[in-house]
Amino acid sequence: MTAPTPYIHFPGTAREALAFYAEVFGGTAQLNTFAEFGRDDGPGDAVAHGMVVGGPVAISGADVAGDEQPVRCEGLMLSLLGTTAPATMRDWFARLSAGGRVVDDLQTRPWGASDGQVVDRHGLHWLIGFEAEDVEGAASAE
Repeated sequence: MTAPTPYIHFPGTAREALAFYAEVFGGTAQLNTFAEFGRDDGPGDAVAHGMVVGGPVAISGADVAGDEQPVRCEGLMLSLLGTTAPATMRDWFARLSAGGRVVDDLQTRPWGASDGQVVDRHGLHWLIGFEAEDVEGAASAE
């Protein structure tokens, strides 16, 4: 099954945002400018298309052009539930929180799973969590 890849229109901050996500999740930010694409509907050095590659989380984006609207997360969360070892999930939560806003602390819930929510410095709302039994299985998978 193919998972959808978020494609975010940033308000002139795509270069910084995609570099941030590459640092948080691992991988490299590959960026192409408006000038490289022969576009004249934005600044030549603005990002016309970028993506984080080589890491466990896929995300793409660009700077807005013309009358496009930048991202606003309302009623949407990017969910990373059980996608890797709990220690890595905790690290991602901490890194996404830096300069952002914790909506709900990463914590163990009464049913045994752990989760939390954060809106990062670029406005994306993340749900990070893992099941208690993931601790043993994820540790042996790494």
